[in-house]
Amino acid sequence: MWDGPDFLDLPARSQKPRDRGLTHVLDKGLPVEALGYLLAQTSHIVDVLKVGWGVLYVDPSAKQRVAACDAAGVSVSLGGTLLEIAAAQGRVHELRRWAFDLGVHAVEVSNGLECLTQGQKTELVRSLSDDFIVLAETGAKDGHTPVVAETWLAEMEADLEAGARWVIAEGRESGTVGLYDQDGRVREPLVEAIAARVPLDRVIFEAPTKDQQVWFIDHLGPDTNLGNVPTAEIIALETLRLGLRADTAQTRPAQ
Repeated sequence: MWDGPDFLDLPARSQKPRDRGLTHVLDKGLPVEALGYLLAQTSHIVDVLKVGWGVLYVDPSAKQRVAACDAAGVSVSLGGTLLEIAAAQGRVHELRRWAFDLGVHAVEVSNGLECLTQGQKTELVRSLSDDFIVLAETGAKDGHTPVVAETWLAEMEADLEAGARWVIAEGRESGTVGLYDQDGRVREPLVEAIAARVPLDRVIFEAPTKDQQVWFIDHLGPDTNLGNVPTAEIIALETLRLGLRADTAQTRPAQ
């Protein structure tokens, strides 16, 4: 753990390993050497590194990527799209064995392509939770599927009951679907409904842009679980959480 300065009065932050205040990062295929440098600088504030989509499937340095994260105390998660494709092709068993052999810690179970029934998704969560930490995502990726809060809540509750460690509220890399309208604005009634019914230490809100991160920190606090954080924005997000940036410096007193 990095032993940094402590002379400022800042909001309290939970320490790793933790369930609140998670920073869940999207790795789009950084060269493994660059990932090593990134982890050396940020592993004390990164909890989960999601290797997006099917990147690990085509990455010849996949084993080194996972090993670097393991050594740094950062959990590696497969992207949900890869699992959805495997499920559609009847190859979940093969994916499970391959991921286990790589040393992957976690898998994302999603239905962004809308190829699974809710029952099929729930069963995947239940089955995979025997071998992996499961992060179960709710929300479609197309931007056209109606966003109904009650439907999201029922799916999240079913996934948690089936064994998911965390549920993820969809926002995509773009921050323009699911939690957000096409202009990237937060669907506030949806977030309020989630916060009222699902324990916040079990929810990761995808928030790829600074404005979205600021909104969640202002409304739910610095220890909100935030996901799909770009690799270049990890430290910048931590400064937002701690009120070390103008966007959040005056919005709340130190805890």
